[in-house]
Amino acid sequence: MHTIEEKGEAFKRFLTVLDTLREKCPWDAKQTNESLRPNTIEEVFELADALISDDVQNIKKELGDVLLHVGFYSKIASEKDEFDIADVCDSLTDKLIFRHPHIYGNVDASSPEEVSKNWEQIKLKEKDGNKSVLAGVPSSLPALIKANRIQEKARNVGFDWEEPSQVWEKVKEEISEVEQEIRNDNKKELEKEFGDLIFAVVNAARLYGVDPENALEKTNRKFIKRFNFLEAEAKKLGKSLKEMPLAEMDEIWNRAKTLE
Repeated sequence: MHTIEEKGEAFKRFLTVLDTLREKCPWDAKQTNESLRPNTIEEVFELADALISDDVQNIKKELGDVLLHVGFYSKIASEKDEFDIADVCDSLTDKLIFRHPHIYGNVDASSPEEVSKNWEQIKLKEKDGNKSVLAGVPSSLPALIKANRIQEKARNVGFDWEEPSQVWEKVKEEISEVEQEIRNDNKKELEKEFGDLIFAVVNAARLYGVDPENALEKTNRKFIKRFNFLEAEAKKLGKSLKEMPLAEMDEIWNRAKTLE
């Protein structure tokens, strides 16, 4: 691995190249915050894909792409005399020091749980920080990730189940309410109850140390892999899935499971 000096030189080289491209490349020169934003979102999702696949080479590549965007936004801001990459680094470093008083101060926090609880309290005390516990949850987050973050933040101020096992009564209650609205044929209330059920299941996953977004994405990928196998086997038999009996599809599906 590289020394801190080598890392500094690599970062300096990156910034020098970025400055040159911004000055001399027609495409780079015309970019704005607005034009870069869609690409930034795409790059973050590509990084997320690489992380869930544990693809080391692509993780490195996608981290570089995300870093490019951090540098680019900072460069654009510096051209407007707003801030530059040094301000970004200093602001982040100051925040990390402030939020880790158990390392840089005299606060005692010897477990990850204690650190998390302190973190939320510290954020409320920061200048220009969050004015409420849930204020830091971005409204644009996908719903599943947002539900998990809301629950984590509530936990950090003590609003949580005393024991993980207690959550199952809530899950059962929400299942019962979904079933009741199905019997009532009430579509509007059914949507609400499904939302409550999903929220409760996310809570259960969190309490047992499972990230629901990662868990669901792995299940998505597993389903895609098995379904692709099913399609391929149907083609070998000269059949379309629409014409194939469900029992035959189930047999192939179970075969796909055994091959994993």
